[in-house]
Amino acid sequence: MTAEPTLKAATEFTNPNLEVLFSQQQISDRIRDLGAEITRDYLEKDLVLVSVLKGSCVFLADLMRAIDLKMTIDFMSVSSYKNELKSTGDVEILKDLSNSIRGKDVLVVEDIIDTGLTLTRLLEILGSRGANSIKLASFLDKPEPRINKALQIDYTGFVVPNKFVVGYGLDAAGRYRNLPFIAVVKDPSRA
Repeated sequence: MTAEPTLKAATEFTNPNLEVLFSQQQISDRIRDLGAEITRDYLEKDLVLVSVLKGSCVFLADLMRAIDLKMTIDFMSVSSYKNELKSTGDVEILKDLSNSIRGKDVLVVEDIIDTGLTLTRLLEILGSRGANSIKLASFLDKPEPRINKALQIDYTGFVVPNKFVVGYGLDAAGRYRNLPFIAVVKDPSRA
């Protein structure tokens, strides 16, 4: 007989290099509120949630369950780093949408927005595909390093300081995506 995994074990995760910024309960409450707001705004519309992989998959899963509408989902994977340590702003599509968005109301779902370079270019690409509307939902907004100050985030989960954060889909070298909370990495060299 195998032991059932428990959420309690995940919430008891400890790492001296991590400091919890937003708890699992705070995240749950905020997503419930975002879902209600999106439900009101998209009544009678043909909503498509477009998740930008990989980081936004956890946010997408919880957000779509908090929206009380008929909708579809799709996924994109993009890169703007091209073997660099920071974004070039030149977006390469690694995985494109599976379905057309022509005539649909699109809500792009992102994990975190910092400089805004990648998202600005991605929104331009999607804007050329005939959608009725394109809006942006970001779980986290990190405005301090924002280069594109005009980038409009229509639905924001939380605003975070200009620090390295992980959890709830966000990673450090592929790790920590599974944390049910958002934490600040105190020493990124030890992440």
